[in-house]
Amino acid sequence: MSEKIKIETVETDDFSMDFFRFGHGKETLVILPGLSVQSVMGSADAVAGAYRVLSDNFTVYLFDRRKELPDHYSIHEMAQDTVKAFRASGLDKIHLFGTSQGGMIAMDIAIHHPELVKKLVLGSTSSRITEERSRLFDKWIRLAENGKAEELYLSFGEALYPKTVFDQVKDILSGMAATVTNGELQRFIILAEGTKDFDITNDLGKISCPVLVIGSNDDRVLGAEASLLIAEHLNSRPDFELYMYDGYGHAAYDTAPDYKERILRFLTA
Repeated sequence: MSEKIKIETVETDDFSMDFFRFGHGKETLVILPGLSVQSVMGSADAVAGAYRVLSDNFTVYLFDRRKELPDHYSIHEMAQDTVKAFRASGLDKIHLFGTSQGGMIAMDIAIHHPELVKKLVLGSTSSRITEERSRLFDKWIRLAENGKAEELYLSFGEALYPKTVFDQVKDILSGMAATVTNGELQRFIILAEGTKDFDITNDLGKISCPVLVIGSNDDRVLGAEASLLIAEHLNSRPDFELYMYDGYGHAAYDTAPDYKERILRFLTA
């Protein structure tokens, strides 16, 4: 039986942030997860199991958002705080993998702190939130504001997963919704609001490390065009790669069977 993953907390001068780690490789890989209704810290064992193919080559860290959220919290502020947490944890020269909102944070880090990032993997993310895509975030925010946790979880899951997967997990999502606290809903609102005015498209050329973008043609959260826009700004570089999935939805990082192997090949090439 595998050892249970321990949740740790890093303290900085003005906030604390939870993280967990697994693997025993010499290189360091940091994962930044996307927006979620409840913290991914509760799924640490499942995440470590899903990414075990990386464990021999990397010591893998997964960082949450800071515990003490301000009332307004932009992606750039999330990125700056995440870098503070990295440094307080003694991390330097890392490989960085961000999904969805985590990918937005990862891009900001690679732009403003290029000395930190050796290689960058971006999963189902976007360099900007358009008015059309913002409407989905508005819907989720309204559900959270009205305390409708089950509707929020189901709307969230339906947008993230292909229909066949969503049909399999919707009862699980309903069960998880029953455990959501008012504090978690307020936290979700702040993090979702912070995404809506995000746009670093014109700064993408400042990313200096090798980049792999993995998107989905059937992404119902950010759209396939989000990955293609990043590619448009980076694909003239020989160290840029793009791969687009079909049929796995926004959460291809969870649903595509070869996703982790694809990351491993890029990071170890």
